[in-house]
This record gives sequence, C-alpha cells and structure tokens, in this order.
Amino acid sequence: MHTRVTGIAVQDGQMLLLNQDTEGDRTWSLPGGKVEDGETLAEALRREMREETGLEVEVGPLLYVCDVTSASVVHITFQLDVVGGRIGEVAEGADTQPIRGVEWVKLDDLPGHGFSETFVELARAGWPGAGTYKGPKSNIGL
Repeated sequence: MHTRVTGIAVQDGQMLLLNQDTEGDRTWSLPGGKVEDGETLAEALRREMREETGLEVEVGPLLYVCDVTSASVVHITFQLDVVGGRIGEVAEGADTQPIRGVEWVKLDDLPGHGFSETFVELARAGWPGAGTYKGPKSNIGL
C-alpha cells in the first residue's frame, strides 16, 4: 500500500482543482500525489503543489483519511493556505499524468467536475469531523 497526500485550498467560495487523468472516469481532481521515501506528509504536499499548480502553500489541519483498497492507496487530505507562487507555473514533466489545467472552481460547480454532493456539502460546512478516517474513498464521493 502506498500513501498519497492531497490538499484542499478554498478561497472566496472556490476550490483549487487540477484537470488531468485520474484513476477513474473523472478528469478533475484535488492536487497532490505520492509521498516519496524520506518525505514527511507536509513536505510531499508542498512539493506536489509546487509541481502541479505553481503555488506555495502552508499545510493546515488534517481533513480526512480514506482508502482505495483496489489500488492499495491511502489518501490523506489536508487543508491548505496559499501563501505564494503563481497559478499555472508548473514544471513540464514534473507529474506522471499530464496537467491540462489548474483552476479555481466554484463550490456550486464541483458536481459538474465529478465531485459528489456529499463532498460539496462537507466543503461548504467546513469539513465537520475533520481529522477522521472516512473509510473507502467512495464514502465522501471522490
């Protein structure tokens, strides 16, 4: 099983998303990626955010942990605060999946980007139960 960190940055009612191929049918996902040997979770997430979005972030509280047993992946998701950088200034070839775009998407528009109403409700409510294990990834509609 390997560990994947993802981050949720919300500003002015919009969430930062990546447009790239994911494990499923969706093309939009949360920024993040695999934790490399020797990295802390926060170091991995800061690196992934720079590589995928061009943004510098502060890693905030743990929001949730979920797993994908079919892919042997544990997803650990943190709240992020953007503190610098420039959106879209990504390193070519830094990610194994080509990134087609990085965008701030209105929370109301998340279902049209492949996110469930449950996920949107959790985001609007400020992630009640933050720091908890949510079970399989499907429980939060990812």
